[in-house]
Amino acid sequence: MVTAHVSMEISPLTGEFAAQATESAFLDHRLVQTRALLGFTLALCTVFYLAFAVTDLVALGMGRVFLLLSGARLLVALTAGTCAWLAWRRPLSVPMTRIAASVAEGMALVCFMVIATLRPAEFHWHAMSLAIMLMVVYLYIPNSLMNAALLALGATAGFVVLALRFGHLAPADVVTMGMLLMLANAFGALAARRFNRVSREEYRAQTQMRHAAERDHLTGCYNRRYLHDKLMQPQPVRGAHVRHALSVVLCDIDNFKRINDTYGHADGDAVLRAFAALLHTMTRAGVDSVVRYGGEEFLVVLPGTDLDGGIRFAERVRTAFAASAVPAAGGKGGVRTSASFGVVCAEQGGDGAPPLHGLIEAADKLMYEAKRGGRDCVRALYLRQPVAA
Repeated sequence: MVTAHVSMEISPLTGEFAAQATESAFLDHRLVQTRALLGFTLALCTVFYLAFAVTDLVALGMGRVFLLLSGARLLVALTAGTCAWLAWRRPLSVPMTRIAASVAEGMALVCFMVIATLRPAEFHWHAMSLAIMLMVVYLYIPNSLMNAALLALGATAGFVVLALRFGHLAPADVVTMGMLLMLANAFGALAARRFNRVSREEYRAQTQMRHAAERDHLTGCYNRRYLHDKLMQPQPVRGAHVRHALSVVLCDIDNFKRINDTYGHADGDAVLRAFAALLHTMTRAGVDSVVRYGGEEFLVVLPGTDLDGGIRFAERVRTAFAASAVPAAGGKGGVRTSASFGVVCAEQGGDGAPPLHGLIEAADKLMYEAKRGGRDCVRALYLRQPVAA
């Protein structure tokens, strides 16, 4: 999942995300569809590539050259068919799908050059066939635009060289052929760029809507909806024998009502944002979860963290927050306050059900004990039996 701080700017050149992290997240999101499209397109291209052996037979008759071309076509079919099978039957990663696409395209283009060389009287028809192949390379076989352009431009240059060497064409014909193929490259690249941009704009809109639905607009923390819909849902089973620690920290900013009454709600919001930023700074991105649990209450979920680790985390946050001052509106002084913490840890069972509900209830009680005990302190508890969700 792409987080809010990662750029979602789209490159005007390629139509892909400018930030590598965002592009990787998008490609991972689309991987299942990409594998399906890759497998289907390669299978379809394999069928047509083999079917065009009929033109070899009509043009050359049965003989050594026909058999040579049939071998080239079979090599393409074997390569593309293998890549299609891998796309369908194996969980290929994003880099592997691109390698499979590039290998299949490269083999098809090289064998096409062999076919054109052994049928030199038909370079006009070959040029039309190559233009169609270029459209397939740019638009229908999923790959990066850079990979597609390198393959397509390399094939275009190679074909023009072969036309000059074996085509026995007038110079005007070669120039016209080269210009038309470059036009096919230009339109193919522009169409691929447009497709890239449209698909990524759709993904960006979905990501922004998901972010708005799951995040608190003031602090950027997860909201209660995310807590109940995601964090409290059963997680994948890790094995019946597996036990791992799970700690939760419930935090409450001390004297928050007094801050609003004394300084105003704008400064109160600034304190909330500063505390949330501190929590995000001290948690592990992609592992821990920071939730705005209530008005001035924050919940931190720390998977794989034992009680000592939870206490150390709470103490670091407590010390740092108490030592800092949030600039007041108008630049006059700063708002200083503290926070109280309740830390609870339990072992999560191998059934995969996170004991968050019981842990949060226990942490809430400890947090209020901390507030009654003078505030600006940490209370902690280890639950020896896993708590059911």
